[in-house]
Amino acid sequence: MVQPLFYRAKDCFKEQLPFVLYSKPNENELVGIFQDDDVLHKVVDFTETGFVFAPFDLNSDAILMKMDAVEKVGLDSFDEVIQSGHGTPQNDAAEKGRYLKLISKAIESIGREDFDKVVLSRKIEAVCKDDYFKIYQRILSAYKNAFCYFWYHPKIGAWMGATPEILVKGIGSQFTTMSLAGTQVTVGDKEPIWTNKELQEQQLVTDYIFEILKDKVVSINSSERESIKAGQLWHLRTEMNGTFAPNKFGDVLKALHPTPAVCGSPLENAKKFILENELYERSFYTGFLGELNTKTELPRNKNRRNQENSAYRSVMKTSELFVNLRCMQLCDQKVKIYVGGGITKDSVPEKEWEETALKSSTMLRVLLSK
Repeated sequence: MVQPLFYRAKDCFKEQLPFVLYSKPNENELVGIFQDDDVLHKVVDFTETGFVFAPFDLNSDAILMKMDAVEKVGLDSFDEVIQSGHGTPQNDAAEKGRYLKLISKAIESIGREDFDKVVLSRKIEAVCKDDYFKIYQRILSAYKNAFCYFWYHPKIGAWMGATPEILVKGIGSQFTTMSLAGTQVTVGDKEPIWTNKELQEQQLVTDYIFEILKDKVVSINSSERESIKAGQLWHLRTEMNGTFAPNKFGDVLKALHPTPAVCGSPLENAKKFILENELYERSFYTGFLGELNTKTELPRNKNRRNQENSAYRSVMKTSELFVNLRCMQLCDQKVKIYVGGGITKDSVPEKEWEETALKSSTMLRVLLSK
């Protein structure tokens, strides 16, 4: 039953104690992590164990939630929930003008060869008087193929999201990461037809990941590029797998974040443009979050016909970290929804604005109008 887990999280919220609820993509399990006190723990070098919540700019602190208590329950009872609503964002005429101007400035910088791509984001504010746990319940129901989370720390605040993108997953010395870029709205069950702009944008991310990791890992290879569906949207994805040297997972993680999918390329030039021109703090949007260096028991014997040694199990460190996309920050009677898009030389400002509006629907549709 899921309700006892929700009741415990509600009690923590009232008592101002940290917790996080989350479900992984396509898994019918809800996990709750609870910290016994309100101490704000900060990550030093990513060798720590806990649930990490890291910002876009790692010059700011990444937060570590201690796993003082961990509970897991099935999600089957969430199949029947309240119909999704439609939150109402504030009048965005001024914001649209600002964002279009920002995109145009970025395209001019690309024309001067300052960078090839930059990911520009914006913040949408919407009225929200609904119960946070009801909102999260709708997220769980609507986005079963995403990482759905509700994170709270009294010294930071509350965040929710449903992100489709893995930053990196590590099991022992093996890792998996992906490049995810391009966005199209779903039309029935038809797979999208991608433009050259979208294909090139995604290829930039793939090439970058190979380049940045090649000297930091033992091996790396990739799958074929594919189209994947996340809620109402389609994306392009290439999955990469490999092996890293002992105790070097933190190096892989810091090399990967931020990727061109959330920043741009060349990375430093794009990041400089973002920090100087977006004129607001992304905070944890386009950062990452998830399980860091938790211990997992894995069976050593994979041959089902040979059960003699099946009792022998190995304990490995595992990490599963997701990019914090399709997310919102919850404030008093309002939410701040964060969205963005990749800008290249072929970008059309009006279409880029429309893409961010489309992405905002992921969170807006779980808010009830008031």
